[in-house]
Amino acid sequence: MRLDQIVVDCLDPSRLVRFWAGLLGGVVVEREHGWAHVVPPGWPRISFQPVPEAKSVKNRLHLDIDVDDIAEATKRATELGATPQGSLQVDEQGSFQVLVDPAGNEFCFVKAHARDR
Repeated sequence: MRLDQIVVDCLDPSRLVRFWAGLLGGVVVEREHGWAHVVPPGWPRISFQPVPEAKSVKNRLHLDIDVDDIAEATKRATELGATPQGSLQVDEQGSFQVLVDPAGNEFCFVKAHARDR
């Protein structure tokens, strides 16, 4: 078995795919029936499926994105349309910053302590 793709339900796939392509890299592909996807380097395909309802509750699944510099990654994501949620958190495993993408989906930038890598 292997992970084929990550699918995100959203109101505006075209807008959301551009955010994620801008953040992670890859070429935006617009598909039939309003779908869109991107294949960021080193990632499985991330597809965006149109649905008629907006997101209304907390995600049950989110992406943790390992970065070298959380502050710099957060600045870039914010410029692309993300919104930080709270402040940088530090625990015994490392540091993380929670953000939401333009559709309100939570994701985290993470940096593990050197000994945990």
